[in-house]
Amino acid sequence: MIDYSLYLCTDCEMNKKYEIEECVKQAIQGGATVVQVRVKDKSFNDFLDIAQRIKSVTDYYNIPLIINDNIDIALKINADGIHIGQTDLPCIQARKILGNDKIIGVSVTSLEEAQKAIADGATYLGVGAIYKSHTKKDAKIVGEDELKKIAEFSNIPVIVIGGINEYTISKLKGIKIDGYAMIRAIIGQDDIIGSTKKLKKIISMYKYK
Repeated sequence: MIDYSLYLCTDCEMNKKYEIEECVKQAIQGGATVVQVRVKDKSFNDFLDIAQRIKSVTDYYNIPLIINDNIDIALKINADGIHIGQTDLPCIQARKILGNDKIIGVSVTSLEEAQKAIADGATYLGVGAIYKSHTKKDAKIVGEDELKKIAEFSNIPVIVIGGINEYTISKLKGIKIDGYAMIRAIIGQDDIIGSTKKLKKIISMYKYK
């Protein structure tokens, strides 16, 4: 069983104080339970280098590593899985390539998309954006009502993303959420360990029982 409760997504440009692998290390020390390597506007080789550096950290701490979008990178470094969006490689095809043992997360914004992802073999659902996000400003807002429908229907873990931080986690109390995905609330902080510990404590208070 994978603990998705504090799901870290990376951003190589957000923290000017530390290299990304150091950010990941501190986040894990603070309580991050899963790491997704999210790389935008980089070459394949740069993406691969970043993924390998982060994998050395997640391997050391025995934390699941998921690659965003790029199945070739995931295969090359033997990552634990991938996360795909609605316009990426179809989940059913990714499952055929990766086999049954790898994690496949699928981004969804509606109950219909969630139903299809589950039928196609997704391991977990990434639902969002729940709130407006500085990281992905053009993201569709799902809203709490649709999130509730997805959470009530889903028989696989539900991870929320988009505007999730220490102030918004409590707003989702009572909804069957398995994990909270964050970038800026962790990577964008000067004290990554302290910020992650604080988020971990808040999640433990409000996580669906």
